[in-house]
Amino acid sequence: MKESALFLAEGFEEIEAITVIDVLRRAEIPVKTVSITPSLQVKGAHGVVVEADTTFETVTADDFDFLILPGGMPGTKHLDENKKLNDWLLAHVGRGGRVAAICAAPSVLGRLGLLKGKKATCYPGFESMLLGADFTAAPVEVDGNTVTANGPAAAIRFALSLVTAIKGESLAREIAAAMQV
Repeated sequence: MKESALFLAEGFEEIEAITVIDVLRRAEIPVKTVSITPSLQVKGAHGVVVEADTTFETVTADDFDFLILPGGMPGTKHLDENKKLNDWLLAHVGRGGRVAAICAAPSVLGRLGLLKGKKATCYPGFESMLLGADFTAAPVEVDGNTVTANGPAAAIRFALSLVTAIKGESLAREIAAAMQV
């Protein structure tokens, strides 16, 4: 099984990143945290400093299954402005790869045209940035190779949706039960 990559930018939403990492690792799904800055140390939107597993310069796009974007501000803005990440997302989806974004981060996928014709959700106020998407107000949307969620409160459901996509619904239910969700 290929690893998934969760990208960390300065100002990421801590709940959305750490919850996904935690749930995927409980499911024994390999996930690598990738700093898009030159430093392994990345500060979240609420001042929590996280040490990433690696930096962007040391990995290649072919290494990963899901490319995962946590939201938060200004983290989403930094993800959106990162040309290398944008190129990766476009190439990854072009090869049939899977992407996931939560909170404001679906706007990154939307701006790149990766949500055209797909059901998608996001944090309130970012709907207009989901270009070509069929916006829903659902906490989580799964449409083909794309998973989106609307914010911090949906982080566990978002992560469990990734478990379902990677290892199946049975394991996702088992993890949810163990976490008393």
